[in-house]
Amino acid sequence: MGRQGVIVYSRPLRYRKRTARLPDGTQHSFLTREEKGIDVRIALDVIALAHRCEYDVALVMSQDQDLSEVAGEIRTIAREQRRWIKIACAFPQSSDSRNRRGINKTDWIRIHRKLYDQCRDLRDYREEPKKP
Repeated sequence: MGRQGVIVYSRPLRYRKRTARLPDGTQHSFLTREEKGIDVRIALDVIALAHRCEYDVALVMSQDQDLSEVAGEIRTIAREQRRWIKIACAFPQSSDSRNRRGINKTDWIRIHRKLYDQCRDLRDYREEPKKP
């Protein structure tokens, strides 16, 4: 994406070992990845770009309620600049979706789970083990 003019920020993922008890009583351990600081980076970008009048509509592909405060700030910026700015969030919807809400104070755009999954980055960002 960087070669296409997109400014790319990376954040390290944290991998935590989790253990789940299976129905047969056995335990299964696995690694889960957790992002840290991504919501802050998204918030900074949405607010900074609005201040610079670089968009009219921000579409955030997230359901992270921490971003609801950004929507209020965008409304303030729109009033100060006397212009129309919209913030919306897109999220997957299917019969098995547990979270059926978008980010508060934004417009919600429900998209089919299959399309959402096609947009996901499934790369494993763990560093390769260093060879001795």
